[in-house]
Amino acid sequence: MSTISIVVPVLNDAEHLKVLLGLLAGQSRIPDEVIVVDNGSNDDSVHQARAAGARVIHQPMPGIMAAAAAGYDAAIGDLILRCDADTRPPMDWVARVEGHFGSHDDLDALTGPGRFYDMPAGLGALASCFYASAYFLGIGSALARVPLWGSNMAFRRELWPQVRHQLDLRVTDIHDDVQFTCKLDPGAVIRFDLKLRVGAAGRIFARKDGFRNSVAVALQTLKLNGAAAGVRRRWQQRLGLARPEH
Repeated sequence: MSTISIVVPVLNDAEHLKVLLGLLAGQSRIPDEVIVVDNGSNDDSVHQARAAGARVIHQPMPGIMAAAAAGYDAAIGDLILRCDADTRPPMDWVARVEGHFGSHDDLDALTGPGRFYDMPAGLGALASCFYASAYFLGIGSALARVPLWGSNMAFRRELWPQVRHQLDLRVTDIHDDVQFTCKLDPGAVIRFDLKLRVGAAGRIFARKDGFRNSVAVALQTLKLNGAAAGVRRRWQQRLGLARPEH
């Protein structure tokens, strides 16, 4: 069996966090540690984390990448799982992740989709499908690989040092999960499991221009990581069609 750490970056998400920590405590496979990274909250987030027995890390440097990185640095598990405070994992989430890595020695990272639980049923299903298609197909097409999604992702701990030294944590206007994917070795094996589904808050659609702004940040992340160009070349390499470079 692997040891498992769960990292949750938090900024003023006390109510969401309370629910999440309760769901993590009820998992069929209890994680070995839950790390809550406080990124400067002024609400009850730290109190809720400590009350639930989570390990609290403080990261004063602003930004989701800096917060997530602090959690990954502190994690002791063989597998590191990452989710958000508003993630709603099913009770077999941790066990399913562990099962994937236990059955596939070549697997480096894993991700899955989400469903928006705070929207009317029909609209939520439509929005969930639209978002997943835009994210996994859109960004996946640009990167020629499966992109990790921060609300529902896992990776082997030995990957983190390879990614860590490439990051500038001072940059805040990025998607940390997309940047993480960009920095992985081209040979890293990432899988998408349609059944590894979690609940997520549809805040991206609740905010004015939320989806458009998210797309703009995604494009900025790709640009900053050199992934906004060379798409054709990456697909040729992925498909084994690229000619050797001299």
